[in-house]
Amino acid sequence: MNTKCLHIIASGRVQGVGFRHYTKIEADKYELHGTVMNMQDGTVEIYAQGEEVQLIPFLEWCHDGPNSSEVESLSYTYIDSKSYSGFMIIR
Repeated sequence: MNTKCLHIIASGRVQGVGFRHYTKIEADKYELHGTVMNMQDGTVEIYAQGEEVQLIPFLEWCHDGPNSSEVESLSYTYIDSKSYSGFMIIR
């Protein structure tokens, strides 16, 4: 098992448009673990953990987000794996 963890920051029109809700749906679809939350600076922060074969299509989805959003930029880095139980919306 080759588990990896991504730290993702999405910016643009990503708050107040259901971005976190749809992110959870996508994460659940790919059986990822982690969290998604709105940040005070207007961005959305995502931690997504799983196999790389699951993370790649999820990351591709994050570049576009749901139809209601407009992702202007997306930054991500691989970080050390953490212990998550499922995928949760924090705030």
